[in-house]
Amino acid sequence: MPGRVLLVAFHFPPVRGSSAVHRALSFARHLPERGWEPAVLTAHPRAYPDRGDDLVAQVPAGVPVVRAFALHAPRHLSVGGHYPIALALPDEWSSWWLGGLVSGLPLVRRFRPHAIWSTYPIATAHCIAATLARRSGLPWVADFRDPMTEGDYPPNPWRNRVYRRIERLVTERASRVTFTTPGLRRLYADRFPAAPSSAWSVLQNGYDEDLFLAAESPPPPRRAPGDPLVLVHSGILYPSERDPSAFYAAVAAMLAAGEIRPGEVRIKLRATGHDAHHRGLIDAAGCGAVVALEPALPYREALREMLAADGLLVFQAANCNHQIPAKIYEYFRARRPILALTDPAGDTADALHRAGVDAIAPLDGRDAIRGALSAFLAALRRGEAARASESAVLASSRRALTGDLGRVLDAATRTGPGPDPRRYTS
Repeated sequence: MPGRVLLVAFHFPPVRGSSAVHRALSFARHLPERGWEPAVLTAHPRAYPDRGDDLVAQVPAGVPVVRAFALHAPRHLSVGGHYPIALALPDEWSSWWLGGLVSGLPLVRRFRPHAIWSTYPIATAHCIAATLARRSGLPWVADFRDPMTEGDYPPNPWRNRVYRRIERLVTERASRVTFTTPGLRRLYADRFPAAPSSAWSVLQNGYDEDLFLAAESPPPPRRAPGDPLVLVHSGILYPSERDPSAFYAAVAAMLAAGEIRPGEVRIKLRATGHDAHHRGLIDAAGCGAVVALEPALPYREALREMLAADGLLVFQAANCNHQIPAKIYEYFRARRPILALTDPAGDTADALHRAGVDAIAPLDGRDAIRGALSAFLAALRRGEAARASESAVLASSRRALTGDLGRVLDAATRTGPGPDPRRYTS
């Protein structure tokens, strides 16, 4: 039976620089359509490394948002650039745990939710939700956008140990657990075979239709005759997990062979988050004549750029085979052709294949990338490059996906303890 839910999410407007903000924001906007009334417990904006107001207006006026005390250890707790690791466990926003309890317990008593939902990253969100759920007796739904641990990640041994404890806490105490990809769910099922994985489900990322409609007004300009073909990658390019070194080498080889020419093709890497690193790689490869690093844009303008691009680029390494970049679903909605550089055996490639996109090459295969890029550009010029199917576009709407979360919350409240007013008076 629908009711009220407390969303515990670090990434919420005005934070900027992570696709995670769109997941929590969209659920806050669309859950009322599914009969669930949300409130949000997030961090004070001082804790955000990067802030912007472009999404603040999207927060529904009727949704209570409590911004609890939080500090960012590297900026607020360091002396001479150093701080004790104890002040940054489980993560650099561990102070939010205390702030979240100080603000969250009164919010639980006042708002009287029927369930608590938290999303990782950031790990502290799960710590807050677990404590609030234990104190209130409410069912807890834990959401994973990424794996918390894998191999030697996180590299700090103290943090790695704490993260593994939190993973176990989630599997033991959460009423329901959701994952963004099938591979991520399998990873945790294999890691915790004794856990009740029947209560685990996939809740993929998506796009917000209202934001795309706003970005389409007025319609973005299309390429004029004689203008270069424009390919865009929008968002963070991690040096390891999305390493485009082989792509740079392939573009350089095509330039040297005359297969592409400056002025005919322009490749824009928008808001990589690691521009200094990529600038060195681009310069070393010698592909700067067509590959350009571009600064971050307000979200609406970033969507307009996707909508106007001739083609959209995906980078995802094989060490992330059980993850799917959130931008994939925005690319689907942009209805522009997609070239993906990723492991053909991973979840990203599987999602693209199911959407009808087959322009895929391994991220670390220079020659394969060269062939795929050449074929992609030729298909663009002919107007034959593949785009996501309309069924994939519609299935990726966050409004539709919020229905899936509503069903998870319904199940959690049916199987978890029911709301007892006495819990709110302790």
